[in-house]
Amino acid sequence: MAKTVTLKQLRVIAAIAKNGKITGAANDLGVTPPAVALQLKLLEDNVGLALFNRSPAGLRPTDAGFFIMEIESRIAATLNECDEGLRQMKGLGRGRISVALVSTSKYFAPRALAAFARNNPSIEFELLVGNRDETINALTEFRADIAIMGRPPTTIKLERQVIGDHPHVIICRPDHPLAERRQVTLRSLMDDVFLLREKGSGTRILADKLFAKSDVEPRVGMECGSNETIKQAVMAGLGVALISAHTIAAEISEGRLAVLNVRGLPIIRKWHVLRMKAKRLLPAGQALWTFLTKDGARFLPDALEPDVDGSTH
Repeated sequence: MAKTVTLKQLRVIAAIAKNGKITGAANDLGVTPPAVALQLKLLEDNVGLALFNRSPAGLRPTDAGFFIMEIESRIAATLNECDEGLRQMKGLGRGRISVALVSTSKYFAPRALAAFARNNPSIEFELLVGNRDETINALTEFRADIAIMGRPPTTIKLERQVIGDHPHVIICRPDHPLAERRQVTLRSLMDDVFLLREKGSGTRILADKLFAKSDVEPRVGMECGSNETIKQAVMAGLGVALISAHTIAAEISEGRLAVLNVRGLPIIRKWHVLRMKAKRLLPAGQALWTFLTKDGARFLPDALEPDVDGSTH
């Protein structure tokens, strides 16, 4: 075709087929009969086919006319579905939210999302779980509406709200020689092998800052790409590790890991919910944002808080 078929022309064909007359179609469409006749001629000239058979009884669609009527009917149904969907999303009837999670947040974020979903069953979720860099990329590339992470970047324009505290501790096997000490120093652990998260992760950045501030050089045994690997390696006796206290609640309660009472720890960071400033949230996304900022903290695992003497419990 030389030109694109327009939605106006498709509606003209449907109206003519319904009425069998140019005047009837014009009345339905609220235009003049010459305007309807012009659109019909333009479309027939464009496609190179007759769309109606002209008879004393009126205009009857040809096969090409019936084909265009079918297309117009499908488009009209899709537009109605779009209109209804937007009305429902405005009232939180429907919607889809893409949420990026740093891997450490998976120990509490799914429970928060599940609670929100129970009250909004027609809203769908897409979860993007990755490390810190991957989560930031999901935000900046607008693949994620919202992100949950512990250390927001400072180089991009973000809206952020605090969800709650995010403590980090040093873990060991329960039979570690210092596990029962009321307090130890970081320097006293320099004979231990430290297991670290991969470079670029929020936990690794925090660990590097802790070592630099304490002016110590740890013995690094291995770098691990996940908290689960770190925990399994510590339980196997391969070393000790700085890790989010929110990742170890089950292992501590079951006696498979212990927390070393290191002076100055736990390090308390914050969990944040983030979005790009340029990102305009639809009602479903805005509702989740409000839910996480107001109620997200109650889904955080029980944290290990410092006693007045600096130890943890």
